[in-house]
Amino acid sequence: MQETIGTEIPSVKNLVSAEEWQARVDLACAYRIVDFYGWTNVIANHISLRVPGKADNFLINPYGLMYDEVTASSLVKIDLEGNKVIESIFEINQAGFVLHSAIHAARADVVCAIHTHTEAGMAVSAQKCGLLPITMAAIRFYGNLAYHEYEGVILDLAEQENIVKHLGDKYAMILQNHGLLTLGRNLGEAFYLMYNLEKACRSQLAAMASGTDLNIPEKSILEKSSAQSWLANNRFTEMHPTWPALMRKMDRIDPSFRT
Repeated sequence: MQETIGTEIPSVKNLVSAEEWQARVDLACAYRIVDFYGWTNVIANHISLRVPGKADNFLINPYGLMYDEVTASSLVKIDLEGNKVIESIFEINQAGFVLHSAIHAARADVVCAIHTHTEAGMAVSAQKCGLLPITMAAIRFYGNLAYHEYEGVILDLAEQENIVKHLGDKYAMILQNHGLLTLGRNLGEAFYLMYNLEKACRSQLAAMASGTDLNIPEKSILEKSSAQSWLANNRFTEMHPTWPALMRKMDRIDPSFRT
């Protein structure tokens, strides 16, 4: 299937800048890595990446393809109004446009946004307690996690105002009764945050399932540990060091994302 998809989609490499092509390769790899970790929801959900040098343009997945079929050339480039900047045979997910356009329009610091509907993420999003600071992965988000109340499928442009308001200046958000969202000043940061948020949700469900009392560190320790985590993140505003390693992994598995 990978080869069929690749040969049916004409390459756009000669139609875009070298910087945009690299961004496309990175984003296509992100879709493959998310699929590898099992965070997909058939053809739903979305990851967006701002086009280098084009603040009002971003790349998003073609609606109808599985994540393991996404390639650099199949990604759809749209503006903040949802118009295609480069002609594409694919449409885009309306919910993806509403969510990601709101974020990219409001947050100039955000280069990448990742949204998932994993079992663990949805389960924690349905818990009134929210994410509990009971593991190092979860403590990273202590004081740095936003929440957005469920308003239905994100199809209404009117919801964008609440999304932006609830998000504030945070880089991670739980969409209540819905799923998870992480942002990044680069793709690697957004992915690493999602990796930790997903692991935190999985760990919380496992700990709660044990039926024993949960240990929550003192507030001073929570604040210290969270600050330490974000200090590390702030060192890598250009590209998080996990990203080249993840790309090497996907190149070993299936490098067709690069077409």
